[in-house]
Amino acid sequence: MATTAGPARAATTAPDSLRLPGIVLGVGLGGFVDGILLHQLLQWHHMLTSTDHDHIGVKYYDPHTVSGLEMNTVWDGVFHAVCWIAVLVGLGVLYARVTHRRRAVWTSRVLWGWILAGWGLFNLVEGLLDHQILGIHHVRGGPHQAWWDAGFLVLGAVFVVAGYLIQRGGRPFDPEAPRGDGRPAERA
Repeated sequence: MATTAGPARAATTAPDSLRLPGIVLGVGLGGFVDGILLHQLLQWHHMLTSTDHDHIGVKYYDPHTVSGLEMNTVWDGVFHAVCWIAVLVGLGVLYARVTHRRRAVWTSRVLWGWILAGWGLFNLVEGLLDHQILGIHHVRGGPHQAWWDAGFLVLGAVFVVAGYLIQRGGRPFDPEAPRGDGRPAERA
């Protein structure tokens, strides 16, 4: 089996080099935005605020009582710990894959497109799993919760598509290419 070397190999692997770390970073950062904005600042929900009518039989912890808020806060903390781990893993994979021109990677449309797609993927998975399948919480409970949940899913789908288009429109970042060669990277 022949192996490809040099610029031809870089041209075929460069577009993929930022996909995994970008998506994992996007999942973690999207989770942080959800947790900080919806759980903490707006206080629309916590991890277990809809377990009084969930689909899996989790005990209800009323967020309007001290003990209920304490348990919801613990599970919000678990959620944030998972987001933190995702960000650390994404940064670790990015650091391992980008050995040259590390500063330049942060201006790459490819990386930011994949981060946005990862955030959208977070919204889709979390929206389907927690809001629809498990029913442990909703974006905003109440008479219009189905619309809020649907909007969350639509936003996730828009982020995935927009992120894909952004990264596709960017010049592939070849982390192994020496700086200043003056030639644009080739698309795979």
